[in-house]
Amino acid sequence: MIKVVIIGDGYAAADLVRILYGHEKVQIVSVTSADNVGRRFSEVYPSLTGMADITLQETDPSQLKKQGDVAFLALPHGLSVPVVAELIEGGVRCVDFGADFRLRDVNIYKQHYLLDHERPDLLQEAVYGLPELYREQIRNTRIVANPGCYPTGASLSLVPLLQNGLISTSGIIVDSKSGVSGAGKGLSQTTHFCHVNENFKAYGVGTHRHAPEIEQDLSVAAGKQVNITFTPHLVPMNRGILTTAYGELRKGVKPHEIREAMEDFYQGERFVKVLPHGVYPETKWVYGSNYAHIGIYVNPDNGRVIIISAIDNLTKGAAGQAVQNFNLMLGLDEGMALQSPGLYP
Repeated sequence: MIKVVIIGDGYAAADLVRILYGHEKVQIVSVTSADNVGRRFSEVYPSLTGMADITLQETDPSQLKKQGDVAFLALPHGLSVPVVAELIEGGVRCVDFGADFRLRDVNIYKQHYLLDHERPDLLQEAVYGLPELYREQIRNTRIVANPGCYPTGASLSLVPLLQNGLISTSGIIVDSKSGVSGAGKGLSQTTHFCHVNENFKAYGVGTHRHAPEIEQDLSVAAGKQVNITFTPHLVPMNRGILTTAYGELRKGVKPHEIREAMEDFYQGERFVKVLPHGVYPETKWVYGSNYAHIGIYVNPDNGRVIIISAIDNLTKGAAGQAVQNFNLMLGLDEGMALQSPGLYP
């Protein structure tokens, strides 16, 4: 059995425990917390009663590196770097849910997270954990930077088109709607029931921290700098992200080439489903699953391309993708513990 430690006890950690409980190669040996030390994990999340009765402990890397083979870190930004540094020195491979290893440029990290990166040398080693794009690199790394939930939906939608030179690198718009769990477990006035219920709002307009992460991935695909207009929205549902991405056909590109490129790019991919012509995804279709559904529309009159993707922000956007990365790192079947379809209705 592969011994796993989980650092953090927020919503993403709870979804991770739910998934790993069904993983036949995993033993969860410890889960840590800042606020619930001494309580059982199943007390914090009663849905896991009988499955996760492990007692939450403090985060002590010197002890954790003696206990686990792999660590999942579900911590706020800025807290993962010293923990990861100590764990990998002890031979523990790490999957980090936070932003500390996603951005390759320390100046961009400082600009958006208002922190100096403590170990920029480790950024050269960390691999961005989007398996559909970086599968082989993930197999051989000690540090996986699990992507943000918004970038997962945006990159899966746009990378195949930019990589094949089918759409312009300018004028790209990414419009995303997220369920409230994307804000995390911490209490906030903006996520109170009375604020969220019967309400729909944009936030982080022009300033959201996931924008440079999306641009970084799209720029790699395009082979040149890509700048986007990204606007996230909060919708009154628990989980899920619907992303609508807009681009412009390059001169001479035929509308049918868009669908062909998407289908070719994701042919054989287990967790990305390109939907038939005229079918557009809904968040409920992927609820609780590691799948991404993608719908395509091309307007032949004005050359506008519209790509719509749906993921579960806590699963394909966080814990499920982390397990997908874990499986790759350990040489296991990539889909272990992740095959369940979305819950419907």
